Amino acid sequence: MGGNSFGKFFCLTSFGESHGLAIGGIIDGCPPGFEINLEKVQHQLSRRRPGQSTLSTQRNEEDQVEFLSGLFEGKSTGTPIGFLIRNKDQKSGDYDALKNVYRPSHADYTYASKYGIRDHRGGGRSSARETIARVVAGTVAEEILKQINVNIVAWVSRVGNIEMKNSQGPFTRQEVDQHLVRCPDFVSAQLMEKAIESVRDEGDSLGGIITCRIDGVPAGWGEPVFDKLHADLGKAMLSINAVKGFSIGSGFEAVSMKGSEHNDEFITTDSGIATKTNHSGGIQGGISNGQPIWFQVAFKPVASIAQVQETVDKDGNAKSLQINGRHDPCVVPRAVPIVESMAALVLIDHWLRTKAINPA
Repeated sequence: MGGNSFGKFFCLTSFGESHGLAIGGIIDGCPPGFEINLEKVQHQLSRRRPGQSTLSTQRNEEDQVEFLSGLFEGKSTGTPIGFLIRNKDQKSGDYDALKNVYRPSHADYTYASKYGIRDHRGGGRSSARETIARVVAGTVAEEILKQINVNIVAWVSRVGNIEMKNSQGPFTRQEVDQHLVRCPDFVSAQLMEKAIESVRDEGDSLGGIITCRIDGVPAGWGEPVFDKLHADLGKAMLSINAVKGFSIGSGFEAVSMKGSEHNDEFITTDSGIATKTNHSGGIQGGISNGQPIWFQVAFKPVASIAQVQETVDKDGNAKSLQINGRHDPCVVPRAVPIVESMAALVLIDHWLRTKAINPA
């Protein structure tokens, strides 16, 4: 199976399935001598883990990470960082009825078409549980980025038709985490939580949008052609399970604006050159311009719902299907640290690439 590695200079290779023994990964290319706060890594895993609130799946996993190599006395050594998170609360029997049936909007059919074999237990490698490895590696990357004053914060800005105002921030993670739904606006958060609870009781699901803001990235990160910074961010976000869309800065709203309205005029400030507005989302020509980077990630409604659906089995026979097991009625609250982690993996890779050609 290809496509299990991400990054060029700072590279994560992950492994494991939802109902296998463990999820893990190897980080290659981590620079030496940086302090890595393992409590921060565990905290981000806890923000992603299942069973953390009534709004998420009740699968009970502690998601304790075990580092196997690459760290010594709290610092990176420059050698590969190996890590492991053991699965402890699998209920594989919940998926026995799905062995020969294709769940609507899941990867069952496409996975079987590609490989001729699939692990039906929780989706196997296509399960969102795979993202644990991304959170570990991304938080290691983030710990390094913080030491060069780069700060990443994501939050839920929309659930279904409920959208918060002032969705560009800035916010702190403390403000984001004060509500179960991880929306920093009190009124919007209350409405979002009620909406998620309502669809959960109906055996249905909702999608949403996560907004991410990154401060402290200087001008000059990114490549001008195929590896544009925003293109790599887009690929990173679209690789997350259930993501259906990515937009940066003004995004699709730009089509309704005139050039005179959309252009970010340059100004001189006490701290140097800046722009009056930030419709570009902090990136121009594929390279960071020193302004805050902000983008939005759209997540579809969770495909595993308790309502009866029509589908077919592997032989093409029509079947009625009701999915059992433990599933999120809305994935976006738990996806916030995943978005932050993937952003960190992209940024540290481009930071190292920039240092390679311009060590100053």
